[in-house]
Amino acid sequence: MSKNTFKIDLNPVTLENADEQQKPLLERAKKANGMIPNMYNNMVNLPGLQDTYDTGYAHFRKEAGFTPAEQEVVFVTVSIANSCGYCIAAHSFLADNVSKTPVEVTNAIREGKEIPDAKLKALSKFTRIMFDSRGNPSPEEAKAFLDAGYSEKNILGIILALSVKTLSNYANHIFHTEIDEAFSGRILEKA
Repeated sequence: MSKNTFKIDLNPVTLENADEQQKPLLERAKKANGMIPNMYNNMVNLPGLQDTYDTGYAHFRKEAGFTPAEQEVVFVTVSIANSCGYCIAAHSFLADNVSKTPVEVTNAIREGKEIPDAKLKALSKFTRIMFDSRGNPSPEEAKAFLDAGYSEKNILGIILALSVKTLSNYANHIFHTEIDEAFSGRILEKA
């Protein structure tokens, strides 16, 4: 993200200064994450934005039909495509420490290199195709994804992930969200 982009003047919301709509959203984030990530303190300025993100994120995690490692492949791929340094770092951290995605897979996505796992490579490639084509893959591209062992329901899951990451990535852009210390070991300098 360029420092030459617009930065919104809204201040982060904390539990101490949150209103009655914001406070439960921040408390839910703290319960789920053991902390309130900076992204949430910013997005909750518009409670509907934060709530929509939380709802879509939860549905993606529960219903898209991907393993935890595959979920992170999708999220890191989309965050790279959107140049969101915050989400690249956060999802790389989650990939390493929660989802147990092989670090060589996450690093390959981050560095634009060959992914060493054929199925995860197909997932990342098709996710990027969906991003680049604005949801208009060719029949051949969709067939290659399906032939890799995925389903048409997984395609809908990618659409949901693209939607969720658009909310968070764009909000992080407009706020110039500072990467939390917890995720700092996975900052990608070129993002």
